[in-house]
Amino acid sequence: MGSLSEVLEPIANQFEKLGIPDLIVHWGHPVMMAIVVLVMGNFIGFAGWRGRVAADTAIASKSLADHRKLAPWMFLFIALGYTGGVLSLVMQDQGILESPHFWTGSIVLGLLAINGTISMIGFGGNKVVLRTFHAYLGTTALCLLFVHAVLGLKLGLAI
Repeated sequence: MGSLSEVLEPIANQFEKLGIPDLIVHWGHPVMMAIVVLVMGNFIGFAGWRGRVAADTAIASKSLADHRKLAPWMFLFIALGYTGGVLSLVMQDQGILESPHFWTGSIVLGLLAINGTISMIGFGGNKVVLRTFHAYLGTTALCLLFVHAVLGLKLGLAI
């Protein structure tokens, strides 16, 4: 089996046949992911924390409902963006596994998958410790996304 880039090359070639402008190949992933992270990520993180700490039960309930509705969509968009970012690297003849940007993205995707799983199992019977872990793990993932963005900007300017 070849390198990851070699394995993904046939898929990247299909996208190259579409004639996507180089500017979009190069900067499309960061622009779209910036929207997802800055808008959705911040809103979802804020809603989750507001749901935990708001004294007004109506505000807390609405915030948690918003968090619950939007978080799976953010995970989907981040997973799709991750895929697009990897294919963009292949299309630009860049190494994948050598990139710290790739690794931070992979870690974030893993953290968010763990967080989603914790939520889907009902926080282990609504255990406070799992709800708290979920909140801090999600916050850690969002903070790491900002490190990821800095690494991505550095990568984008270097290519």
